[in-house]
Amino acid sequence: MTCDIIKIGTSKGIRIPSILLKKFNNPTSFEIEFDANKIVLIPKKRKNPREGWSEAFEKMANSGDDELLIDDEIDIDLETVDEV
Repeated sequence: MTCDIIKIGTSKGIRIPSILLKKFNNPTSFEIEFDANKIVLIPKKRKNPREGWSEAFEKMANSGDDELLIDDEIDIDLETVDEV
């Protein structure tokens, strides 16, 4: 497979066919390695945006830092919130 180099503003780039991106689970970025006369693109794994949350919440609970900041029983009138 060949890819043409295209102009992107003042830079240059390549278009990666969508079929290849789908094969690698649509990565949003690549690691680039240079090997002799080759450029190797290694797809980076997508991170789960909530990765590590359960451990962080458990740590908060153990340190007693998981209390509510606003009382759950407060009845806020939305019209008065707009005035602020």
